[in-house]
Amino acid sequence: MLITVQGAKCVGIEAFKVRVEVNISNGIGIHLVGLADAAVKESLLRTITALDSLGYHVPGRKIVINLAPADIHKKGSGYDVPIALGILIGSGQVKAGDYDRYLIMGELGLDGSVRPVPGALPMSELAALEGMKGCILPYDSALEAADVRDALIYGVRTLDDVVRIIGGEEDCSDMLVHNDSPAEEIGREGLDFSEIVGQEAAKRGLEIAAAGGHNVALIGPPGSGKSSLARAMAGILPPMSKEEALITSKIYSVAGKSGNSRGLIRRRPFRAPHISASTAALLGGGSDSILPGEISLAHNGVLFIDEFCEAPKRLIETLRGPMEDRKVEISRLKTKVVYPASFTLVAASNPCPCGFYGEGDRCSCSPGRREAYFSKLSGPIMDRIDIQLWIHGVDPSLIVNRRATERSETIAERVVAARNIQRERFRDEGIFTNAEMNNRLIDIHCSLDRDCRDFLEKAMERFSMSARACTRILKIARTIADLDGCDSIGLPHLSEALGYRILDRAMR
Repeated sequence: MLITVQGAKCVGIEAFKVRVEVNISNGIGIHLVGLADAAVKESLLRTITALDSLGYHVPGRKIVINLAPADIHKKGSGYDVPIALGILIGSGQVKAGDYDRYLIMGELGLDGSVRPVPGALPMSELAALEGMKGCILPYDSALEAADVRDALIYGVRTLDDVVRIIGGEEDCSDMLVHNDSPAEEIGREGLDFSEIVGQEAAKRGLEIAAAGGHNVALIGPPGSGKSSLARAMAGILPPMSKEEALITSKIYSVAGKSGNSRGLIRRRPFRAPHISASTAALLGGGSDSILPGEISLAHNGVLFIDEFCEAPKRLIETLRGPMEDRKVEISRLKTKVVYPASFTLVAASNPCPCGFYGEGDRCSCSPGRREAYFSKLSGPIMDRIDIQLWIHGVDPSLIVNRRATERSETIAERVVAARNIQRERFRDEGIFTNAEMNNRLIDIHCSLDRDCRDFLEKAMERFSMSARACTRILKIARTIADLDGCDSIGLPHLSEALGYRILDRAMR
């Protein structure tokens, strides 16, 4: 008897159907085919032990299990439950019901429990697109898909729960997973800007960066508050829209990093990899499966890299492509996976090896050492960093006589207002922020009057700016205008934007 249970496989952040075919006929032995890896092949022993633990038996006949399509590699332990269910239905030990209308995945424990698997959200989305009745997933995995409305999402804890659902004779509504959690607020998590003494110019630059999704470089001596400013920036980022939250949640789902969160991830991610991270950890990859790296996990959020100039030059240069293309392409011999990577880079660094260049006569570095220190930051990298901030140590009098400053909540309200303007502006373009504009959109939304054009032309000639740097200035000016509620870019917006592009020349 041939039984087909619907499963799935994730490639990137998209899921594709995998049919788990189980045929029981005369003969002896259990055979697994369909280009399965070691984890899938080991599922046979797990499945047999789990069935024995729950009081079922494995028929003493020939069992052939095929994972179709057979020319695509199948990886992971998520096919345990479909294989076990196919054996039970094929041997007549459980009632079949409408099992073929569900997408079923899960790893089996030896006691028959069902353990989480990655990729639950893309799988649930696939079930909805294919018109299936729903998904049967491990409970912790099903929580990720709690916001999927076009399919029933069941969260199970044991194989017996799966049998109950596909039998169709019992009320299993208690296993349905719904999202009834309240919406998250903004500006409530992490360090507050009011807790950081001084650095008002840097706070303004980070506000602009948060409003438009612009990359930032923070250069300053040790103890000037670079790391604190970067972490406080996370508190002024607005919650993600549904479209942004869906893509970000799918990335975390396939990476197996959603935790026990119910529904889509609404708070923007903040990732802070160490400079010793490997290229694969940053970009993504892996030997068994191609998983997203830190820059994809920071999608629609912040990627913070401290001690940027201490990082290997190879690591810094790997950011060039994703910063421009806002995606990562990972190629293997027979596979190419594309992950989104639209992040806001916040790079912090000392101005020199000793850390005190620009702080009076405290620097002990020679000009040659300072030049060598910043030689890792190539022209293309600096062009891609929109806002460049040189910050200084805080005056001791400000620390002793500290005064209340603007809270993150107030700044976040202005950021949200600017982001709403951009969301309306780009509602038919598939992007969400000014930093994502291409040349066509820059021509449409960043037009300048004659005075502004003359000003920008003279600035480009004086400072020998590249064409990329010019487009970055226009994007920043557009964001500053949005924060001011202006429809067009004025000379004050353009001059402030230009002020954030001086640092790369000052460091040479």
